[in-house]
Amino acid sequence: MNRIVEPVLEESPYGTRVEIFSLPAEESVLERLLRDLFENHWHEIVFGPFVEGAAFELRCPHKPDRIGLHDGYLTVHFGPSHFHLCIGDNAGSPGHPTPAALRRHRRTARAELYRGLDPDGCPVHWGLRLYNGAGEQQCNFFFPNPFLTAEDRIAPQPDWSRLALWEALNARYLGRGADPRDRSARRFYHG
Repeated sequence: MNRIVEPVLEESPYGTRVEIFSLPAEESVLERLLRDLFENHWHEIVFGPFVEGAAFELRCPHKPDRIGLHDGYLTVHFGPSHFHLCIGDNAGSPGHPTPAALRRHRRTARAELYRGLDPDGCPVHWGLRLYNGAGEQQCNFFFPNPFLTAEDRIAPQPDWSRLALWEALNARYLGRGADPRDRSARRFYHG
């Protein structure tokens, strides 16, 4: 992408601050991004639905057996387990077309890379969020965190190499280079 995206500061309902970097919510962009995450970074990401009252933090058991796109739904297969994520137009079948309101509701309408900030305004967690047409979060992806080990424990020292995925996606999708602010926090903060 050739555009440089600047962040928008948002306050969460919990009183924490998050910097949002908007992505195009186009099927082709989302398919490319999600295929990249699941084909090349499946062992690094933690993902799942994130709704009020429930947070699923899942890890891929292995590289997906296959990834397909049909009728707006990206399907990621792990053998007998799989999931569907509506990232495009879900038309339905000729005999059972999907009603227009449901098509708008299901489809990803907002996609954003984000970084959560500590009380001093320093980034302490990084990820991707997808929202459907009703503004409901479809899926959250947590990226490797320098303050956490691969086993999800507090790291004794920050491992800044764990920002590689965040920095690669920033360059590829936002036109942004490495940001020294990503290395400015002193410790993990979970707000």
